[in-house]
Amino acid sequence: MSEVLYRKYRPQSFKEVLGQESVVSALEGALTQGKVAHAYLFAGSRGTGKTSVARILARALGTSDADLYEIDAASHRQIDDIRALREAIAAAPFASRYKVYILDEVHMLTRDAWNALLKTLEEPPPHAVFILATTELEKVPETVISRCQVFAFKKPSQKVLKETVERIAKKEGCVIEPAAAELVALLAEGSYRDAQGVLQKVINTATGKKIVLADVERVTGAPKGALIQEVIEAIEKKEAARGLAALAEAVRQNHDMKVFAKILLARLRFILLLRNAPALADEIETEVSGEEFAFLKQCAANKESRVNSAALLEFLNAFDLIGIASLPQLPLELAVIKVTQ
Repeated sequence: MSEVLYRKYRPQSFKEVLGQESVVSALEGALTQGKVAHAYLFAGSRGTGKTSVARILARALGTSDADLYEIDAASHRQIDDIRALREAIAAAPFASRYKVYILDEVHMLTRDAWNALLKTLEEPPPHAVFILATTELEKVPETVISRCQVFAFKKPSQKVLKETVERIAKKEGCVIEPAAAELVALLAEGSYRDAQGVLQKVINTATGKKIVLADVERVTGAPKGALIQEVIEAIEKKEAARGLAALAEAVRQNHDMKVFAKILLARLRFILLLRNAPALADEIETEVSGEEFAFLKQCAANKESRVNSAALLEFLNAFDLIGIASLPQLPLELAVIKVTQ
């Protein structure tokens, strides 16, 4: 069985970490000066590299595998689990200067478990280093936060994700066209791990070594560009019925309305950028297919176009409402009706 991509291409050193320059710079600077904290707290959304950087930090401290402990706090969240950890910490390292404990999803600990861990963080053995990781910083007690060096991991930009997808595809012996890589990056929602997961599905099902936009659409269930263009043309020509019909077809094809809206917003944004910042045309051209770029340029050239900032704002609001609407397509339908009136 082949190794999954996110493990195969997990960064092994600080220089391989992408998109977290401020975190890496601070950690490398502290290590250079010999300033090792006894507790770190890595906070950020899923798939942004928290655990990978934690492992790299452990290796930079000279910690061997025998002295590195990774604990899933979601399944070891009770006070008895933390008590067992406290007892184990007291023992000296096997072959390293430091014993490093990585506690993932640490916000899942119970209140009693937090209290037990807090005592250890207040008076840790000199050989113990804790690296806590969480996707929900607001659930971590302030008393714990105050005893840790906190590092915020940011989501990678669309550009960084796209470049990551293209680089990994090349290493896997594939060529992925820019529009396909852009869609993979868009669907990843700011997660390196999700981008690599989508790419792996596409590679595993592609018939050849060249990956095109249609391959990504087929594997992910993302709406075809033609449906997105139908909605945009409906806005341009004030044809509400046409836009509603395109949305109905997307529902019939079982497309995720959140994904549909995200792609639609990206295309509307490109039109506004092409109209108001022509210098960005070359960059935008690398992110979509040739046919789609021609369509977007044509829309941007229409000075009387109803694709404007007000329309984009309307669909941004609709995007936020999709998750709470009784019918996921309803916010988009209302937006289409409003901007075509």
